[in-house]
Amino acid sequence: MYLKRKIDKFLSEWKETQDRKPLIIKGCRQVGKTESVLHFAAEHYESIIEINFVRDEKYKGIISDGYEASSIIKNISLIDPSKRFIPGKTLIFFDEITAFPEIATSLKFFAIDGQFDVICSGSMLGVNYKKIESNSVGYKKDYNMYSMDFEEFLWAKGYGENNITDILSHMQNLKPFGELEMSVYHSLFLDFSILGGMPAVVKEYIQKNTFEGSLDIQRQLISDYREDIRKYAEGVDQTRIINVFNRIAPQLARENKKFQISKVAPGARFRDYRGCAEWLADAGMINVCYCMEFPELPLGGNYDPDIFKLYFADTGLLVSMLDDESQEDLRANKNLGVYKGALYENMIGEALVKQGYKLYYYRRDNSTLEEDFFIRSASSLIPLEVKARSGKAKSLSTLIKSDRYPDISYGFKLSYNNIGHDAGIYTFPYFCTFLIKRFMNEFYAEEENMP
Repeated sequence: MYLKRKIDKFLSEWKETQDRKPLIIKGCRQVGKTESVLHFAAEHYESIIEINFVRDEKYKGIISDGYEASSIIKNISLIDPSKRFIPGKTLIFFDEITAFPEIATSLKFFAIDGQFDVICSGSMLGVNYKKIESNSVGYKKDYNMYSMDFEEFLWAKGYGENNITDILSHMQNLKPFGELEMSVYHSLFLDFSILGGMPAVVKEYIQKNTFEGSLDIQRQLISDYREDIRKYAEGVDQTRIINVFNRIAPQLARENKKFQISKVAPGARFRDYRGCAEWLADAGMINVCYCMEFPELPLGGNYDPDIFKLYFADTGLLVSMLDDESQEDLRANKNLGVYKGALYENMIGEALVKQGYKLYYYRRDNSTLEEDFFIRSASSLIPLEVKARSGKAKSLSTLIKSDRYPDISYGFKLSYNNIGHDAGIYTFPYFCTFLIKRFMNEFYAEEENMP
């Protein structure tokens, strides 16, 4: 059972590109990289040369005569003479290149040779990507792959492009959804949030139409992540990184979700843990949301790198780390309990990152003013407030109305509420978040016309 993914379209477009460069697909383990590449290859190539450097270590010797494409092809054929190299009709797929980053040096020569398409992939690439980058700069194309987003989940459930177009149309026209639409999409979104987007988990759910078995798969993935930390992190950092990883879920449950190193371990000091969050982010396990120094443009250079919130890159994996009582309540009754604020923020942060946004928040010192996320248009800074249920968006209203924040003229509230617009606040249901970037491509707020 193959689940349709967004990378399918990207790979097809890459194949049609003249003078295409070798492709490197980055992403955390088990997000579907290998399955997607092999599915694409089966439809587009007469010959597929798959080399997995973890499973088949003998292939690490293929660079013994240098990095020229002809030398590598000769050595692959020497190891396995059954592999066929047909110019223009062959894909060479180097998988798990984290175990053999030296192969990246060959990409320049494959690009120059031009006879064969090359795709590389591997989990944990982010933590040692500098070596790969320096060995292949200018001669490769990168693609970041994530676990499934809500759109891909809808595809897996049998919903088509017409459903996606209809949701986007409701947003563009500020037209409220009908009662049935709200009920169905909210239910689907909550299922997706509990499950997450790991393909193995979603497949299990689709085939059984229940949550049965999903928790076991998720917890195995968490165990695999911890093993990756032990394998790829160096020295004492292993323990520190695992400590940070283990404390994300309980710290998100607090009202002030700023990640506090002092709560990670007895006597923990920030200077000793500097870089741990970045390591986990580079590994694709978490998303880091940095605190803005002041809510104004530009976003990129206006934050404190030492103050941040940490979210899981896949909300389903966050759910799997909650206590057993919360697990049972979630799966049986869909009750988010004390974690509801953390889970909704994680869901929205995850959806934004999967659209290419970076995460920023703002919390004013000595004040209750705090805004969950920010994006921008060409001329405005746009705050996004996440409400666990409904209720007033007090911080959002303050940012819009106050003269202290001239870059902000309107904002978005994401909640259980239907679509609406009042006093500069555009309200959308949670399940619309995956379309924010497409919505922004054609959206022009009436507030931007005001003096």
